[in-house]
Amino acid sequence: MSRPALLDLHHIGVARAVGAFLVHTDDGWALVDCGPATTVHMLEHELRTHGRSLGDLRHLLLTHIHLDHAGAAGVLVRRNPELRVHVSSIGAPHVVDPARLERSARRLYGEAFDTLWGEVAPVPEENVDVLGESVVGLDVFPAPGHASHQVCFVDADGTLYPGDAAGVRIEPGGHVVPYAPPPDIDVEAWHETLDEIERRAPARLALPHFGFFEDVGPHLDQLRRRLDLWAERVASGVPVEHFVAAGEADLAADGEGDVDYYSSHSPWVPSYLGLARYWEKRREAEAA
Repeated sequence: MSRPALLDLHHIGVARAVGAFLVHTDDGWALVDCGPATTVHMLEHELRTHGRSLGDLRHLLLTHIHLDHAGAAGVLVRRNPELRVHVSSIGAPHVVDPARLERSARRLYGEAFDTLWGEVAPVPEENVDVLGESVVGLDVFPAPGHASHQVCFVDADGTLYPGDAAGVRIEPGGHVVPYAPPPDIDVEAWHETLDEIERRAPARLALPHFGFFEDVGPHLDQLRRRLDLWAERVASGVPVEHFVAAGEADLAADGEGDVDYYSSHSPWVPSYLGLARYWEKRREAEAA
């Protein structure tokens, strides 16, 4: 397989915010994730810069079904009816019928939904393949924690595509943060996923937010520490504005406070809400 290409989708006009990966597989060209419908024009532009088009794609490999990763899947199949969409067994029903997913996202994003994500079109069931342990030459394994429906893909060249399981880090920076939105953050499962990623000993991490990173061990260690730190901050009962201020101070201390991603795609408020829901479910389980 040839070296993968990271396609910058310039979500809401911001560089290095949301990406997709163009990969040549054992069965032709594939995308790992595709971004939302609002970035399809940029996806087409990026494909052209690599001498490809939507019609050249044979496979779409979805790490998970959040809209910044999978929102355009139905639109792409409409444009390329031969495209195979590979997704976890948990995620598959929601790409075939995304109504529940869209309702949940509209509650979270409100009036900003259409600007951020655009159309969430269904994928015809006949185009959907449920993932097993491998697909078109890549290994696959479940990666819960950020989302119950998330998987990782591992290429033979050592590239691991973790979706959001390995957090956010905007190249060329070194600041690693979790992205922990509601509804199904599971801190313990996330740690197990990070252990599994490390056990696979990948040569590099391919992060859709955003870049290729080869210092895998230090990256995962920083993510573990910050995931626990954020969970502890929320558990302590701090208000959301204090949580955001602490996150911004951590970022500034690493010299990356001017990175556009963090002002346009803030991970702090969604992560506060997701971790608050995590602790709420923990309390409910312990009470039961």
